[in-house]
Amino acid sequence: MTEPATTAKGAAADEAAIRLFAEEDSVQELTRLLHRAYADHAAAGRVFFASYQSPQDTARRLRGGECWLAFQGTSLVGTVTVAVPYVAPDGYPAPAGAGSFWQLAVDPSQRGTGLGQRLLSVAEARVAARGAAQVVIDTSSQATELVGWYRRRGYVPVGTWRWDVTNYDSVVLVKDLATSRS
Repeated sequence: MTEPATTAKGAAADEAAIRLFAEEDSVQELTRLLHRAYADHAAAGRVFFASYQSPQDTARRLRGGECWLAFQGTSLVGTVTVAVPYVAPDGYPAPAGAGSFWQLAVDPSQRGTGLGQRLLSVAEARVAARGAAQVVIDTSSQATELVGWYRRRGYVPVGTWRWDVTNYDSVVLVKDLATSRS
């Protein structure tokens, strides 16, 4: 599989390297990263599934897509999992044929470095490369800073959803990848 142009080939020494999850990678380590990355949300009362999921849950979610990992040296510092097509539950306001991503996470030590944007770019590039013209995601409607971050990157709210593994209503956001490339 070809890596997207947004991965770290030729990256500066201090820039995280991004690559596909490999058989030798640790699901437990990935789960610990997710817990760290989503701990602030949980502390604010927004119980994202990634803040408490088990390693078995992580493995199941990995099987649903293509998982990308970011490493700073040998330390796992970021991740995102991409799926095309996205198989949404009945009633979920997703456009037909859209791709999606989940578990976009950056270690707290890497916040503000641009790694989240790089992982988002990888996810969008992979969704487009796999033939989807739109990407659909959701996040807590209470996480206004996160919703704003996505909106500044071209995501538009299209509805709401309530997952049975969280304690909040989610805002569903869609981005038209064809429009954003022009």
